Amino acid sequence: MSSEHLDVLIVGAGLSGIGAAHHLQQRCPGKTYAILEARASTGGTWDLFRYPGIRSDSDMHTLGYNFRPWTEPKSIADGDSILRYVRATASEAGIDSKIRLQHRVVSAAWSSEEAHWTVEVERGDTGETLTLTCGFLYMCSGYYRYDQGFTPEFPGIERFGGEVVHPQHWPEELDYAGKRVVVIGSGATAMTLVPAIAKDAAQVTMLQRSPTYVISMPGEDGIANRLRRHLPDRAVYTIVRWKNVILQGAFYRLSRRRPQLVRKLLRRGVIKALPPGYDVETHFNPRYNPWDQRVCLVPDADLFKALGDGSAEIVTDRIAGFDEGGIELESGQRLDADVVVTATGLNVLFLGGMKVTIDGAQPEMAKTMTYKGMMLNGFPNFAFALGYTNASWTLKADLVSEYVCRLLNHMDAGGYDVCVPEITDPSVTEEPLLDFNSGYVLRALEGLPKQGSKEPWKLRQSYPYDLRAMRRGPLVDGSMQFRRSGVQAPAQPATQALASASSPRS
Repeated sequence: MSSEHLDVLIVGAGLSGIGAAHHLQQRCPGKTYAILEARASTGGTWDLFRYPGIRSDSDMHTLGYNFRPWTEPKSIADGDSILRYVRATASEAGIDSKIRLQHRVVSAAWSSEEAHWTVEVERGDTGETLTLTCGFLYMCSGYYRYDQGFTPEFPGIERFGGEVVHPQHWPEELDYAGKRVVVIGSGATAMTLVPAIAKDAAQVTMLQRSPTYVISMPGEDGIANRLRRHLPDRAVYTIVRWKNVILQGAFYRLSRRRPQLVRKLLRRGVIKALPPGYDVETHFNPRYNPWDQRVCLVPDADLFKALGDGSAEIVTDRIAGFDEGGIELESGQRLDADVVVTATGLNVLFLGGMKVTIDGAQPEMAKTMTYKGMMLNGFPNFAFALGYTNASWTLKADLVSEYVCRLLNHMDAGGYDVCVPEITDPSVTEEPLLDFNSGYVLRALEGLPKQGSKEPWKLRQSYPYDLRAMRRGPLVDGSMQFRRSGVQAPAQPATQALASASSPRS
C-alpha cells in the first residue's frame, strides 16, 4: 500500500485525458498531476477498437484538439491516424511521463475536513492496491464500458456453427475472406464495417431492425487542402474548424425546426447515390426524425458503392432465431452466414463505474444534476468530460478542460481549496440529461444524472454557446461556491443538495 498526493488526478488516457493534461500544463504549470489509465496502452477508443475500417464519424478539424492542428489530407480519418495524433500530442508535450498504465480507479472518497479526494486504484499488472489523494479529480474516462459491448439476447445463437464477433472485441486472427458475413446493426459501426469487409468477403449483409439516416461526405476537405497551399497550418485549421462548426450547427438546427425538409434532403442524397430502383423506402426511411438519433456519416459514399456493386446488401427485418448455418428472420427469409458481427451498440458506464462517496455518504447519480454539462451539484473539486451528441466530442472536452483550469487558477488566486456547484434556485426543475433516443442512451438514461431547466444547469448542445459561457463567462455565478476548508460548513452531499433544492416543488 502506498500513498501519494497530487494537485489533479486525470482518469483516462484517451483523447479527452491527454487533451486535459495538455491544457493543465499550459494553463496551470505549477500543478502536479498524473493520468490513471485502466488499460495497458494509451489512446482510449482509438486503441481499443480494431475492427476493419475503423474511422471517425466526425471531421478531424473539429474532433482534433483546439491547440493542435490536424494537417493530414483526410478529414474523415482512419483509427490508426487518430491514434498516432493522440499519442504524438502526449509525446511532444511530455505527457507520457505522467501516464500510469493499468491503474484502474475503483473508488473515490471526498473529505471536507481534509479538502481532498482519496482515490483507490487497482494495478492490473501486479494486482497491487494503491491509495492516492488529490485536490481535484477530473474524469476523462468516456461514457461506455471498455470491457463489454452491448449484445441483445438472440434466440438460438448458441446453435450457430460459425463465428460470432462484437466489434468492440475484434480478434486479430479472424479470417472473413471468401466467407458470408452478416453484420447486425444500423449505426456508425455497422456502416463502417460493411464496405471494409465487402472488399474481401464473399458476401456481406447488413441486417437492420430499422433504418438510420445516412449522409455521404468527401473523405477529404477540399477547402482545407487548398488553403494549405497558401496559409499556415494554424490559420487553415481555425478557418476550417469554424466552417465545419457553423455548418454542423446549422444542419442540426434545421433538422430540429424543419425535420420533414431535412428528411427529404437526406432521402434525395441516398437516392442519388444508389442504383436506380433501389428500395430506399424500406432500407433508408427511419421512423424517427433526423437527429433524434445521430445521423451516420459515410465518407466518399463507400457504403453506397458496396451496395451498388453487389458486394454488400441491406436486409431490414427482425431476427426470429439462429440455427447452425445462419439466421432465420421473422419474414421467413433466411440468411446463410459463416461469420456474424453483432454491431449492436455500447453499454454506457458513467464515471467508469467507480464508487463515489462524499463525507462518507454515497450519492445517487440519478439524483444529481449536471452543472454546465461538466460537474455535478454537491460534488466538490470534481469534473468530467462529456462531449456533444450533435457534434464532435473534442469540441466540448476542450472547453471543459479550459474551464477546469480557470477554476483552479481562481481558487489559487482567492485562497480557496474547495469549489462546488450547488442548486440555489428552487425554480430549477429536472430534465433528462440527453434529448436523444439512441438505444445506448435509452438503456442508461434512468441511472444518469439529470440536467436542469435553467442555466447553468441546462445542457446546451451548442459549441458557440458553450464557448462564450465556459471560456468567457463568470466563474462566480451564484451556483458555483468557493470555500476555504475549515472556514465555512463543508459542502453537503449531492443527494441532500438536490433534495433541498427540489423540496419547494414537491
